[in-house]
Amino acid sequence: MEKHSNIYSNFYLTVKRLFDIAASLFALLITLPLTLVVSLCIYLDDRGPIFYTQERIGKDGKPFRIYKFRSMCQNADAKKKELTEQNEVNGAMFKMSNDPRVTRVGCFIRRHSIDELPQLINVLLGNMTVVGPRPPLPEEVDQYSQHDKERLKVKPGCTGLWQVSGRNSLDFDEMVELDIDYIEHACLLLDMKICFKTVWIMIYPNEAY
Repeated sequence: MEKHSNIYSNFYLTVKRLFDIAASLFALLITLPLTLVVSLCIYLDDRGPIFYTQERIGKDGKPFRIYKFRSMCQNADAKKKELTEQNEVNGAMFKMSNDPRVTRVGCFIRRHSIDELPQLINVLLGNMTVVGPRPPLPEEVDQYSQHDKERLKVKPGCTGLWQVSGRNSLDFDEMVELDIDYIEHACLLLDMKICFKTVWIMIYPNEAY
């Protein structure tokens, strides 16, 4: 893959931001009926909050609040400590293929990545972009090596290269390398390819958890 420097150029960043605004507004509009149905299902499932917010680390290590549809039980963060030893991913991430905290509705919306639709609000606010590295948790960043911190040079994204290159079958080191590879080769064409692949994966999911 040819190496580009567009990720740091004013032209690329300007066009990318314009695309972020247009794409997120369009996506939020056309998915409004789906949003209403999902919101109702989440509420009826356990009468809990519809949305879930969490602190993540963005560009240059700056924290922000990320928005998602709630896909887990209401005390999921407290239960996470009990499941640490069952982590299936190496490095500074936590993943379980059969996480007991995931609700019935959550299982479906996570499989189709519907739980991440509210992140488009983060895109509009400017603390995320449509395509970029995964936004890490503060405790994950605390475990980062200097090499891993390369991921923090750009805005985190709703989707990215590793999400369309194996999803959760990848380990942490592979995810980091794909994110850094994206940063080094970012261009509008690559962004478009990742967006189209993301839509395909949402319709025909594979190994999403």
